[in-house]
Amino acid sequence: MIAEIFSYSFLLRALIVGLLVSVSASLLGVSLVLRRFSMIGDGLSHVGFGALGVSALLSLQPMAVTIPVVVISAFLLLRVSERSRSGGDSSIALISSSALAIGVIAVSTAGVNTDLNAFLFGSILSVSRTDGVVAAVISAVTLVSYIAFYHQIYATTFDPAFARATGINTGRYTALLSLLTALVIVVGMRMLGSLLISSLIIFPAAVAMKIEKTYLSVSVVAAIESVLAFLLGFFASYLFSLPTGASIVAVHMVLFIFAMVVRGARRGYCK
Repeated sequence: MIAEIFSYSFLLRALIVGLLVSVSASLLGVSLVLRRFSMIGDGLSHVGFGALGVSALLSLQPMAVTIPVVVISAFLLLRVSERSRSGGDSSIALISSSALAIGVIAVSTAGVNTDLNAFLFGSILSVSRTDGVVAAVISAVTLVSYIAFYHQIYATTFDPAFARATGINTGRYTALLSLLTALVIVVGMRMLGSLLISSLIIFPAAVAMKIEKTYLSVSVVAAIESVLAFLLGFFASYLFSLPTGASIVAVHMVLFIFAMVVRGARRGYCK
């Protein structure tokens, strides 16, 4: 089966893009989940769907419309969440539901040639060469930025006040985090669609936090879990003719349940 997959260029391209986006999303998800910004991923995916719908309606290049709209929305949502923890969730819900409604109306108005299912649930097997290059560039920038500014991101994630006291510009690294998250979501929507892309951000971090305790170990386990879930979901979808995006999310769910069982067993053993 593996040899057959590698014999098709579009399957190999989908595999590479999926692995790159999965690892990038998992690393960003650790900081987002720890800072209680995990719902921003879901909100941005809905904003991206709305932007895709508008681009289809106006016959514009999807990336040219979606990337700037999602990036601007990421800055706005993070700013709202930082200033108002109580009102942040409601603001994200309002924006995401409004964007989703705009996207559905735009796609319906655009005509029958627009595939609504591809926007909502993704179509990883139709990833083009251009999508692959964009995904590789964004993933490389994300990984390099995460490694280069690891200590600053770590300090900003756990204690922004202390980080500012030590001279770290927390606003700069929050902006970097929001920018990278927006770009990864835009690329990842091609894989899982607007309804499932947030799972790439939330699930790996949630699984890793059930198993490990330190920030570094959680980041490593999250990256490993994202790769494992993608590979299992990708091969399962190919073998059993299942939707690729849904299969990947289903594997994430199984791994999360397994992590909960392991954590419960550890607590019982310690007692």
